[in-house]
Amino acid sequence: MVAVPAVVRNKALAAGAAAWLDGLPGLVAALEREWSIRVGRSYDGSTEAFVADVSCADGTPAVLKLPVPRPGDDLRNEITVLRLTDGGGCARLLRGDPERGALLLERLGRSLYELGLPIRPRLEILCSAAEGVWRPAPGCGLPTGADKSRWLVEFIVTTWDELDHPCTERAIDHAVSCAGRRLAAHREERAVLVHGDVHQWNALEAGDGFKLVDPDGLLAEAEYDLGVLMREDPLELEGDGWERARWLAARMGLDATAIWEWGVVERVSTGLLCTKVGLQPVGGEMLAVAERLCG
Repeated sequence: MVAVPAVVRNKALAAGAAAWLDGLPGLVAALEREWSIRVGRSYDGSTEAFVADVSCADGTPAVLKLPVPRPGDDLRNEITVLRLTDGGGCARLLRGDPERGALLLERLGRSLYELGLPIRPRLEILCSAAEGVWRPAPGCGLPTGADKSRWLVEFIVTTWDELDHPCTERAIDHAVSCAGRRLAAHREERAVLVHGDVHQWNALEAGDGFKLVDPDGLLAEAEYDLGVLMREDPLELEGDGWERARWLAARMGLDATAIWEWGVVERVSTGLLCTKVGLQPVGGEMLAVAERLCG
């Protein structure tokens, strides 16, 4: 019996992947045979994939991840990141089959979210986890920070129109301008491998530290990952939002302005995405804070 969480089932149906849902039991059975694994309990909290604990033939605990099929190269990019990091910074990839959309990963512990830590210790942990991913990776075929800037501008403008303008044009213009400046600042020689979605749900206990899961994978300035940390906990940015950017920059030896600008873009784009899929109140909170910080 393959137990698919309701949110994963609904997303699969919305993505036109009903055939994937119907074929999951057969795919799981085939992978059990071919990879010599035994699939156990599935994860109720998963939102984008069927994820389950597995035991390997030698007793090694692992995790099977079968993402909902979507257009694009997201899964191949994830596999590329996991192969490049090889267990350093991200969960170790044990097996990968991009054609069938299957990943076998090392099993990690609780998420940082489950620990309920205050924001400053969380940021410390997430900075260390992100730094473990950063490394040169020229020619690996991943999208660049410039590619991401262009994509984000298109997404922000299009989604704002689709949603009938859930925030002011001033906030949108500010985000688009920040994305344009990060596009102009992109330099291949400075770009490193970045995770692309560093937050507390994607950081899991690993021994005496944390590793990241679900990488998007980009070749970009390291400040991109810290910009994601600027979008999280939006209400904590009330007051002097620059304080967090300056702290992150000092902690990691990076540029506060680049961190701030990526944060603006991520806050608006993610706020629009959350609003589009009905994830509230966080979507509204991100857009409201974006409004107040766009001066």
